[in-house]
Amino acid sequence: MNNERVIATYLIETPHALEDAAAVIAGEQSSGTFVSVPGETSELKERFGARVLDITPLDTVASPSLPGSKPPKSSASSAKYHRGRVRVSFPLHNFGASLTSLHSTVAGNLYELQELSGIRLEDLELPAPFAERYPGPGFGIAGTRKLAQVEKLPLIGTIIKPSIGLSTDALASLVRDLATAGLDFIKDDELQADPTYAPFAERVAAVMPEIERVADQTGKKTMYAFNITGDIDHMLRSHDLVKQHGGTCVMVNVNSVGLAAVAHLRKHCDLPIHGHRANFGAMSRHPLLGIGFTAFQKLFRLAGVDHLHVGGFNSKFYETNDEVGQSIVDCLTPMFGDYRAMPAISSAQWAGSAPEIYAATRTTDVVHLAGGGIIAHPDGTAAGVRSMQQGWEAALAGVPLDEYAKDHDELRSAIKKFGGRR
Repeated sequence: MNNERVIATYLIETPHALEDAAAVIAGEQSSGTFVSVPGETSELKERFGARVLDITPLDTVASPSLPGSKPPKSSASSAKYHRGRVRVSFPLHNFGASLTSLHSTVAGNLYELQELSGIRLEDLELPAPFAERYPGPGFGIAGTRKLAQVEKLPLIGTIIKPSIGLSTDALASLVRDLATAGLDFIKDDELQADPTYAPFAERVAAVMPEIERVADQTGKKTMYAFNITGDIDHMLRSHDLVKQHGGTCVMVNVNSVGLAAVAHLRKHCDLPIHGHRANFGAMSRHPLLGIGFTAFQKLFRLAGVDHLHVGGFNSKFYETNDEVGQSIVDCLTPMFGDYRAMPAISSAQWAGSAPEIYAATRTTDVVHLAGGGIIAHPDGTAAGVRSMQQGWEAALAGVPLDEYAKDHDELRSAIKKFGGRR
């Protein structure tokens, strides 16, 4: 046994004293039981029990955020709900360097405790044995840029739409047009996997020749992220098929397959893994429930994703620009050396999104995905791609978008079409 520990940071709400609620969390997720039992010695608790490191009180509210909590009997009729930030330290030897056991420990039964009317895992500090077991992203930022042949600007990409219903022939034609327009990156929608009307194997066989044909003409090979989400055997076979056809990326709905499946795929995979976070809102949208993105992305970076979706600025989703900006920074914050994942920004994006993103994050190490913002450009898809690039050029130069557009027709048309969103 060693002395290495995992530190978890929680935002909690409780009708009990914060100290009492924190102690319950530490006990429930380690050596504690609701009553003392034979064998539960002080020595055992010292060696295997979790410890509360510190508690930062926040505000107090009159009503619970979540149902099912029970205040102390002495104050049941006049309970107040105390909020605070709690850091709990877990001994690594309780569960070892296992992502699945780690997840069960730091995000397990504690969500069901009656002492809590709210709890959210906000962050994790992990010791070195996790890096020794999990290699992390296989390609990361540098490898992705090399494959996509993009050095300085973000990877500009789009998502296949309509997500459901395109025939294989229609998909091939669309991909040919998108690649010809100069896109760096194209991805399947998270809903498009292996449908009967357009089986996965047929789609790969139809898409890759179009990408190769355009590459022969232009010298640039568009990266296409094929959605291989499915049972583990299906994912491994699908990855191999993409590789055999010359593909350069696969995509997985990480919450649908889980940490263990992503980690297993990473060991087998010779291509970048584009991680889609479908279902993330179910675990994160309520501010006092679930898992925040800071903790979430660390788990899947360890498991091995090379890219990870973060939402979008001024998007159709619930997260604020500040939250999305922080998610971008989180993915790019070093962990165990260069275990960084490239953030994928999507939802209602266009050229005018670039200045805000860059101002908030000061990075171009992102995949910037736009659907209508590229394909619905009034001068065509190629102009849509150029407008996105010009939006980033303006951001990097520190030149206001409208001013930069005076000498850039594609950006000027984009502002005219989409500028009402600003």
